[in-house]
Amino acid sequence: MKIALVGYGKMGKIIDEIATKRGHEIVARLKETPTAENLNNPDVVIEFSLPEVAYENIKACLENKVPVICGTTGWLEKKS
Repeated sequence: MKIALVGYGKMGKIIDEIATKRGHEIVARLKETPTAENLNNPDVVIEFSLPEVAYENIKACLENKVPVICGTTGWLEKKS
């Protein structure tokens, strides 16, 4: 499976390692908002960014007709 990772921090790197070991191809490792140009035609996007940008990342994936799995946490946490 061709996977694009959106949010390439600690979890993104762990997912990259596991997916690669299982024979999947990582076609993009993004720290920025996904676009048709930088997604590189994946079968799926795994989104693991920050709550502040996750919605826009998910929206961009769906607008580009790419299925997306979101693992971002902290959506409802209030900041002091």
